[in-house]
Amino acid sequence: MRRTLPLPVPMSALYPPDVRLMNGLSVVFVLAFLAMVLVLSGSWLVRQSLFNLSAISVQGDVSHNNAVTLRANVAPRLDGNFFTLDMGRARAVFESVPWVRRAVVQRQFPNRLKVVLQEHQAVAYWGPDGDTRLLNNFGEVFEANQGEVEADELPQLNGPPGQALLVLHAYHALSPLFEKLDTTLERLELTSQGSWRVRLDSGAAIELGHGAIDEVSARTQRFLATLTQVFSRYGRNLESADLRYGNGYALKLRGVTTVNPGDKTDGKVKR
Repeated sequence: MRRTLPLPVPMSALYPPDVRLMNGLSVVFVLAFLAMVLVLSGSWLVRQSLFNLSAISVQGDVSHNNAVTLRANVAPRLDGNFFTLDMGRARAVFESVPWVRRAVVQRQFPNRLKVVLQEHQAVAYWGPDGDTRLLNNFGEVFEANQGEVEADELPQLNGPPGQALLVLHAYHALSPLFEKLDTTLERLELTSQGSWRVRLDSGAAIELGHGAIDEVSARTQRFLATLTQVFSRYGRNLESADLRYGNGYALKLRGVTTVNPGDKTDGKVKR
């Protein structure tokens, strides 16, 4: 026959309820006191001068920002030490420097910062003529001193807000087409009505009309294929062209009135 032995009763259970309550409160107070000591000790420790930021290592792209002057200009704007520095704000401070696109900021114990910079690579001017903004290879518009642009003869691109990347893609699609005619696409614009227009290095203005990039590219390619015949007969004196017709285009040459097979109307034709 199996016998069940009673479990031992904890000594604390033999205490009166008020004694058990006092014991429990004592434990809580001791733990709270220890936690407060730890917090105060930690607060005192992180404020020690040992952890004041004393050096900033700058790596990555520094073509337009000297590392020494960058540290001198940014360091006064950083609040806090190794432990208390707001890393998000520190990153924003570095990214507010002209030409800096992105900054990765890391702590290096006990009192240093490591910053890796990525600079904007200017591929075009952005906005109407005379605007000081630039466009990088990611299709992002940024502000910088245009006198520090290293590349020569950047194109001028323009379009509605938020459409910079689309315009850049269109430029990459259209520019090689004009290079085949030994001419350069100097300016490309997407109007607020969604129509594309270009200006060549010769000053010639061409209305490309509406449509997606593929449609406009195909239309432009057909136009340039017939333009070579015009150039062979009249020379490279294109003044303007309008490709917005559904069945042809209008063409104007400097000092010449010519007709591309179709109906003539004030020097303009429709195929």
